[in-house]
Amino acid sequence: MDIDNGKLKIFTGNANTKLAEEIGAYLGVPLGDMKVGRFADGEISVVIDENVRGADVFVIQPTCMPVNDNLMELLIMIDALKRASARRITAVIPYYGYARQERKTRARVPISAKLVANLITTAGANRVLSMDLHAGAIQGFFDIPVDHLTAVPILAEYFKGKNIPDPVVVSPDVGGVTRARDFADRIGAELAIIDKRRPAPNVAEIMNLIGDIEDRSAIIIDDLIDTAGTICFGAQALLERGAREVYACCTHPVLSSSAIERLVASPIKEVVVCNTIPLPPEKGIDKIKQLSVAPLLGEAIVRIHEDLSVSMLFD
Repeated sequence: MDIDNGKLKIFTGNANTKLAEEIGAYLGVPLGDMKVGRFADGEISVVIDENVRGADVFVIQPTCMPVNDNLMELLIMIDALKRASARRITAVIPYYGYARQERKTRARVPISAKLVANLITTAGANRVLSMDLHAGAIQGFFDIPVDHLTAVPILAEYFKGKNIPDPVVVSPDVGGVTRARDFADRIGAELAIIDKRRPAPNVAEIMNLIGDIEDRSAIIIDDLIDTAGTICFGAQALLERGAREVYACCTHPVLSSSAIERLVASPIKEVVVCNTIPLPPEKGIDKIKQLSVAPLLGEAIVRIHEDLSVSMLFD
């Protein structure tokens, strides 16, 4: 790509250096020279070892586990770049942590997603680039521009190539219907919906199933897989109700707690995820297939840098 490396710069913290390197390789732009370390007491140390004055800077840092460390790295990197007189700072947050606390579900609870948005803005970010937010309304928590990408085209392209017979796309809850419908349209499949309730955090109970899954290949799609309880419970329920086989896919492989053990023991044939969050070796089981979002993020970065339409990526 014909990009002015003097004006476009990419920096990254420690959250997902491999993804940042892939984006840099795609753009032909080397990662900026920045050291992100720790003082003896655990405080985060950031030193920028190159000139960024007047540059269009993109900071790639998902706020995945360890969430608080990675979030603080992001905030301090933005502050350092702002004080170094970068012309524009875009926080590239492939996975936005705290997104599930985006509304008051009961009395006396925080709206942490809004708090994090305030912190990112106050630190000095001029815009945000993210993927598959848990709730689209989080875009409205920012008073700066937000470009919201989706990995649905990447996941759909993969499943189209598998030529699965009689596919039916399943949304694991009512809130994910829009995403599931987009995915179903892209692969030419019908849609089904699991009606569930959550009696407690990370606990799901399936109440009803809407749609025809009898003797069909079900593909469950969600924005993230955390403890894998919803996905595995849903897969078992689909098979009990007549599905021939079950696949699962998501954008963000959070995979906390005993998620890997659940997925290994589950009847799911394959779990397809993206690399918005790095997969450590102990989570790289055979059942999991990881796809790269680097080309999509790279294209979005170019379009932002050149003041072109980002939405055109999905037309």
